[in-house]
Amino acid sequence: MPLRRSLITALLTFAVLAATLHAQEPKPQSTTNANGTVEVGIISGAAYRIDIPANWNHDLVVFYHGYSESLYLYTLNAPLNAQVRPFFDRSYAVIQHGYSEPGWALEKAAPETEALRLYFISKFGKPKETFVSGVSMGGALTMLTMEQKPDVYNGALSLCGRLGPSDTPMQQRFAFRAAFDFYFPNLMPPLDPSPPDYVETEALRTRVAAALKANPTAATHMRNLMRLHTDNDVTIMIVYITYNISDFQKKAGGNPFDNRNTIYSGTSLDNTASDNALNDGVKRYSADPFARQYLIRNYTPTGKLLRPMIDLHTTYDPRIPVAGITVYAEEVAAAGFSRNFVQQYVRRDGHCTFTPDEIGRAFDELITWTHTNRHPNPGLLR
Repeated sequence: MPLRRSLITALLTFAVLAATLHAQEPKPQSTTNANGTVEVGIISGAAYRIDIPANWNHDLVVFYHGYSESLYLYTLNAPLNAQVRPFFDRSYAVIQHGYSEPGWALEKAAPETEALRLYFISKFGKPKETFVSGVSMGGALTMLTMEQKPDVYNGALSLCGRLGPSDTPMQQRFAFRAAFDFYFPNLMPPLDPSPPDYVETEALRTRVAAALKANPTAATHMRNLMRLHTDNDVTIMIVYITYNISDFQKKAGGNPFDNRNTIYSGTSLDNTASDNALNDGVKRYSADPFARQYLIRNYTPTGKLLRPMIDLHTTYDPRIPVAGITVYAEEVAAAGFSRNFVQQYVRRDGHCTFTPDEIGRAFDELITWTHTNRHPNPGLLR
């Protein structure tokens, strides 16, 4: 009995605290016109936006935005962006949460968006069906959501999503930055610890671009190693990766990255001499075990996909290469749920460079799949 009373007291305390915090948040703003209703406000400490079309079909799309180096803000009169508009145009209500922290925000974004979904239900009623979609990091949140809440969501559309384990691609990015430091020493900030106040700047991109131009042999090795098409892609990614490293080190409370067991390969297409030189000379770093656990925890998928999910990707994505999606497909297959995962692509370069029509067509295929059990064709989006 004492344990039960303690539990009840704790739950009541939590409920009072949650109500107090909610009461401290400003009242939402809303507007209604011929197209429908828009509401913006603050919930769970960050901005949100709700769009309900005038011809609402009483279904809902929960949309996760991607990795951002600043907090998202939503304004009442701003148009829906092109990634979200296709859902609204198909008569679906759409909710978006801005997350209370920038960068790799899975730990905060998932529960905060769930709080927004529950708020939507309390105010507008329970949808007949609920789907989830997300772009880039939002794709990772889409994957996490489908694995953890199959009882809530009918299906998912990941757009250029960071699918699969977070640890593997981030370890690779760290290894790329260490390789860049071997070829271009003292150009970028330190790796461990990385400056906690690091920001991307055009001045830094200009310096990196100039260094690549001045040493074309090293630039070629970096392009080959990173499997990127141009020096400009290398420039953008190296400056961006450095922010990722700083972001993860801050959130993890230490360095979660380790390249001691990395064997670098692929710097040259016709011999291994440059690979040998890089492996012999690159600086090696060890990970803090506790920090590494943060990276693994946020997030390592189970592959247990109980509901239909489509991932749409471009054939060349310098930020999230398609090879990573193959890893997730293999995890889903190993868990015995490959029937619930479809990978599609469009013939285009760039990160998340889909047209609204392509997003809409992929979503139409998802809806048909969930309603008729007609499995979409993997491969080229038609």
